[in-house]
Amino acid sequence: MMENLHFLYDYQEETKVRFISFLGKTGRFDLALLITDQYFGKTIVMDIQKSRFAIMGQDDLEESGYLEDAFSLTSEEASELKEFLMPLL
Repeated sequence: MMENLHFLYDYQEETKVRFISFLGKTGRFDLALLITDQYFGKTIVMDIQKSRFAIMGQDDLEESGYLEDAFSLTSEEASELKEFLMPLL
């Protein structure tokens, strides 16, 4: 069975993880930010409560509808999350 598998890569590295929780006007956000050398310098942002994640940088925050789609947010929630993440990414 293993002979049919083709690894694309198997890579280990030390990563930095930052856990952040904040309460905004639209609700609570519990996030984990994984800072890694992978993904062209972008950060893996995980929404712990909703079990959703996205690989993003500041350019992605500027993309219309990105946060809404990635985290299943309303435009108001996405705006609040964007404002919070902008200085962190």
